[in-house]
Amino acid sequence: MPAREKFDYDLKTLQQKLLELGSLTETALNHSIQAFQHKNIELALQIIDNDSQIDTLEEEINDFAILLIAKQQPVAIDLRRIVIAIKIATDIERIADFAVDIAKAAIRMGDRPFALEMEKIMQMHRIALEMVSIGLKAYYEEDVVLARKIAEMDDEVDELYGQIMRELLRLNATNQENALQINQFSLIARYIERIADHATNLGEHVVYLVKGKHYDLNG
Repeated sequence: MPAREKFDYDLKTLQQKLLELGSLTETALNHSIQAFQHKNIELALQIIDNDSQIDTLEEEINDFAILLIAKQQPVAIDLRRIVIAIKIATDIERIADFAVDIAKAAIRMGDRPFALEMEKIMQMHRIALEMVSIGLKAYYEEDVVLARKIAEMDDEVDELYGQIMRELLRLNATNQENALQINQFSLIARYIERIADHATNLGEHVVYLVKGKHYDLNG
């Protein structure tokens, strides 16, 4: 196989590994909120157990990317593709960690009935999950328009986060018997807000990949 053809094949392999990492993380995110919503401890434990697979794949991606740089000494756009793959893998792995954190919160909540409304938390989670999906699609298609859309969605998540935290502060002042739930809800809201921040990073990485310049999409 000619050198350029082999390099293109390796770049495609790197991309496919990254998309696999993204798919596993999306599944973990989806399952984590289900575990919390339905008080499914078994599903929560499964998310925690499966996180090692995501960690291992992220390490494989980093090792493979570094090997490509060492062997091929790429320049310009090819180098950006490899470096961005490493950055995206890091953000996706962090998102998976937050899915684990949500699963742990579900376990701490146990089977107690919810004394709080789930609607805004669920809405916030849906938007954050969509942001991750769009970020991965933007990466695969090298689509700057899609990448910039993520920043608009992050504003929605931030607004919901503010609303949720204000509600929880009011509840905390008048509803001490549900302090554990209030604490776990506030943690989960924070985890989702951080997931959205990392999804926004995906968009910024894609813009850099295509444009060759750094842009702060939340600026």
